[in-house]
Amino acid sequence: MKTISKFQVLILLLSMATVVPSFANNNPNEKAPITNTVDEKAKVDAMVNRIKEIRDMDKSDLSRAERKALRKEVKDIKATLKASNNGVYLSLGAIIIIILLLILIL
Repeated sequence: MKTISKFQVLILLLSMATVVPSFANNNPNEKAPITNTVDEKAKVDAMVNRIKEIRDMDKSDLSRAERKALRKEVKDIKATLKASNNGVYLSLGAIIIIILLLILIL
């Protein structure tokens, strides 16, 4: 009987020690509006044009250091473009769930 009561006390203490998270932000659904300005569009177009120029360039007469600098420039431009891309990505599972929901609703 004593072991059962010790076990019950242990369960009681463990259940009272649970942590309930409290969130400091009252409005977690508020998001900053996404603004695409003309300047950002112009910068993206300039970077894409620079990549096309480098791709169309004749690299056979360039030195090794110049080619390395061009590769580094292209890598930096691509990283910048990837970071500035504000797209919505859907996984395959999400697409399947959306299709199933649409089939069930319609």
